Amino acid sequence: MMKIFLYRKRCQTGWCVLALTLLLCGCGQGGGNEILIGEEALNHSRQEESESACSGEEEAGQVPRTEMVSVYVCGAVRNPGVVELPADSRVEAALEAAGGFDGEAAPEAVNLAAKVTDGEMLYFPTRQEADARQQETEAAQAGLININTADAAALCTLPGIGEARAQDIISCRESEGPFESCEDIMKVPGIKSSVYEKIKDKITVR
Repeated sequence: MMKIFLYRKRCQTGWCVLALTLLLCGCGQGGGNEILIGEEALNHSRQEESESACSGEEEAGQVPRTEMVSVYVCGAVRNPGVVELPADSRVEAALEAAGGFDGEAAPEAVNLAAKVTDGEMLYFPTRQEADARQQETEAAQAGLININTADAAALCTLPGIGEARAQDIISCRESEGPFESCEDIMKVPGIKSSVYEKIKDKITVR
């Protein structure tokens, strides 16, 4: 089949006629000739170009976009703040995006292999904070009450300590500073040696 496209194009000397002929095998055998003239030919060409462009856009749309998440990184890092990462990232990637550990960090205190989740806060503790947390964990496992950090409810679980006395303990450590030894609890008004003997094996300062 033969297709003949005739275009009219305005040039400096007048109207020119541009003929483009596509010859296919077997032309003239089993099919007639199709002639598109002027504006009809131009519109047909534009339609083919548009269809080709749409096909390319559909293929491009098949490429999946990487999903991103935002994570707040703070604590013992060089550049704390919100970082944006691919959704399947690990904590290690968030740390790197925040500039890495600073000089006071406890690297082993955080699981760097854990996956991040959108909107979470990642806190990297200092060495001092990590040690204090470890001591608290050990004390809790031993069933001890840390008189430097326990709230009133926890202090009330001690023999001979009621709500008023628990509040006195909290007020004392806030005004005088943390207790340096278990015996220092006897600095609290109303807590004498008799009460201390009942609780000494149940308390800790670390």
